[in-house]
Amino acid sequence: MIPRYSRPEMVAIWSPETRFRIWFEIEAYACDALAELGVIPKEAAKTIWEKGAAAKFDVEAIDEIERVTKHDVIAFLTHLSEFVGPDARFIHQGMTSSDVLDTCFAVQLTRASDILLADIDALLAALKRRAFEHKDTVTIGRSHGIHAEPTTFGVKLAQAYAEFSRCRERLVHAREDIATCAISGAVGTFANIDPYVEEHVAKKLGLKPEPVSTQVIPRDRHAMFFATLGVIASSIERLATEIRHLQRTEVLEAEEYFSPGQKGSSAMPHKRNPVLTENLTGLARMVRSFALPAMENVALWHERDISHSSVERMIGPDATVTLDFALSRLTSVIDKLLVYPDNMLKNMNKFRGLVHSQRVLLALTQAGVSREDAYRLVQRNAMKVWEQGADFLEELLADKEVTAALPEAEIREKFDIGYHTKHVDTIFKRVFGEA
Repeated sequence: MIPRYSRPEMVAIWSPETRFRIWFEIEAYACDALAELGVIPKEAAKTIWEKGAAAKFDVEAIDEIERVTKHDVIAFLTHLSEFVGPDARFIHQGMTSSDVLDTCFAVQLTRASDILLADIDALLAALKRRAFEHKDTVTIGRSHGIHAEPTTFGVKLAQAYAEFSRCRERLVHAREDIATCAISGAVGTFANIDPYVEEHVAKKLGLKPEPVSTQVIPRDRHAMFFATLGVIASSIERLATEIRHLQRTEVLEAEEYFSPGQKGSSAMPHKRNPVLTENLTGLARMVRSFALPAMENVALWHERDISHSSVERMIGPDATVTLDFALSRLTSVIDKLLVYPDNMLKNMNKFRGLVHSQRVLLALTQAGVSREDAYRLVQRNAMKVWEQGADFLEELLADKEVTAALPEAEIREKFDIGYHTKHVDTIFKRVFGEA
């Protein structure tokens, strides 16, 4: 995790202090269940809770123990026993390390998911506000980067809103899928620990028991989770790329907010660069990159190996911290985005009516001209606009083949901008509902 791209709340989930506290809670809840079953004394379970809850785990001391034991869970249990005393012998009864590690990872990922869901909600709110603000702000739609037909800037933002709404739904499902608990012992058979213990721990931690944990929770769950984060990152990049294109000097239809005192270039004082959205593009690449190793973690040997462990120690924090930062940054970009409607109209009219070519094409076919001939007539006039800077309407009106099929009034009517935006309200109702 790089501090430059990190926010404190998400970082805290992955701190050693948080990890050890969750480990303790897993062990203590398991002791409660074991005490209910009569496997360990109830007084011992009470002591473990009281002394463990009051303990201030020393990360450096645990690391020092691990340097000898070469085992992180044993190092933690050894350190915990120093606080608990003789009753520490009842901790970890019938459990294996993966019970603690995998269940803790599930807790951390669900907590991270809750932050990410709140991030998406904030982004959705910003997108909705700006979409309604520019619902009727006409702009040119582009395909292949080339002028196509008119749309509105609000529709562009509504599309992003719909996309991030889908992202939210996917993350809700991914959170549910990842929120499983495994307290099943060696090779997952419950031979040395009753399944009730797993059920109890899962309930206390807000998780579900894993139906079959082969000593580890199956990694297809994690693969789907990180793949979902990668899709969200791709949606971030899609919107960031749109803004970057719109901010280009020759376009300048929208622009990142440029704050007082901000500098765009160390060499050129005039520069106002899309640095935030360029940064988001890079961060999206990183989040996506974590999906592949998560998928490669699915194929573990037999009931378990630890080839996944080093991967998850990296991608767990890095993917969630980076995505949290990226969503927050994108929300700020949208919230403060500068929009230039006059430039949008100027750009749309740059090729003097060319954006209405399809309406003329359709009118000709409806007037009885074959589609092939209609296309030829419209295209030959359109090319004069491209190549000579001509006015499309004037060229059509001067074309005898066109006017033979269509009266002048009907040709002029095809150049009405409002025609292209007549269903914007329908689109908004589909995206945002009747309200």
